[in-house]
Amino acid sequence: MRNIEKEIRDKLNEIEEKEGVRILHAVESGSRAWGFASPDSDYDVRFVYVRPEKDYLRIDEPRDVIEWQLDEVLDINGWDLKKALRQFAKGNATLFEWSGSPIVYHTTKEWEKIRDVSKQYFSEKAAVYHYYGTANSTLQGYLLGGTVRYKKYFYALRPLLAAQYIEERHEAPPVLFDDLLKLDMPQELRAAIDELLEIKKKTTEGEANPHMPIIKSFIEMETARQKEIADNLPDDHNKDWDALNEIFREVISTKKER
Repeated sequence: MRNIEKEIRDKLNEIEEKEGVRILHAVESGSRAWGFASPDSDYDVRFVYVRPEKDYLRIDEPRDVIEWQLDEVLDINGWDLKKALRQFAKGNATLFEWSGSPIVYHTTKEWEKIRDVSKQYFSEKAAVYHYYGTANSTLQGYLLGGTVRYKKYFYALRPLLAAQYIEERHEAPPVLFDDLLKLDMPQELRAAIDELLEIKKKTTEGEANPHMPIIKSFIEMETARQKEIADNLPDDHNKDWDALNEIFREVISTKKER
């Protein structure tokens, strides 16, 4: 039987050796991390890496991404530390999700420090816009036809619940869909989501099904509501990058340990 986790960790070791980098944090992203993978879902592996200090002092800086593998089973790519820290400064919600993924393939003490620093840069406005945009793109692209692939419902439900979590808690939302389901919601919506989860376990990603009116109606109304919320939130980006610069200098000067 294929041991995917071992294969992923072997790939990460291979990346370190062949690219001359040190991986600080590697996780599962997407539907497996969210907790609603289909039987045929691939593995979306994302990582943040650091190069030797001298590489950050070059005129011709190396690329700030590593795109390692993309096939039917594995999708592996990562970001350079400097790129990641810049994205934290922008309040990039996707990067906060990588940081909070429940499926961790490799991590380091340095990443713990980076994660602590990143909390200073969480932006409610940036995150709500991100989650609204994801839900709206899914709604417009996949949920307005006569039938629907049920996995697409989750691609709208999860970001909308994440936006509600931010509205209620004023902090980065959890990655697992089950954790977001702990939010208060109408009983009929919760029952419909429970039914959807049971159906989803038995269907493949490409299977088309009839719409579930309660879920579709919630997605349409909540998407519009979150757009209004995002528009009216103040700009809360932390424009003081001193903490990010300090952790960057600390990490690039650390010798490789594994």
